[in-house]
Amino acid sequence: MPLPPSLSPEQRQAALDKAGVARRERAELKEKLKMGSLDLEELLQRADGDEIVGKMKVLAVIESLPGVGKVKARRTMEEIGISETRRVRGLGAQQREALRRAFPSAG
Repeated sequence: MPLPPSLSPEQRQAALDKAGVARRERAELKEKLKMGSLDLEELLQRADGDEIVGKMKVLAVIESLPGVGKVKARRTMEEIGISETRRVRGLGAQQREALRRAFPSAG
């Protein structure tokens, strides 16, 4: 296994800062989903153009929807045929449509 590239302290700090920003943005999006100020449909539309949204795990997105817990999220993904590790950008058109049907009030 190759070693990761050695980074200068400045490069390392820049990478850490970038990761921190991404985590905060993902947390904000999940909170907006939970509060209802952002719906599943809007999030799916943003997935292709927004790197932060595209790299979010589908499971985390579904669990953030109002009234959906860990069990329902996992069960729904299993029924649709979406892997628990799938990212939003990696969803196919049929999978996106199945999610819209599964969570109509959230999208």
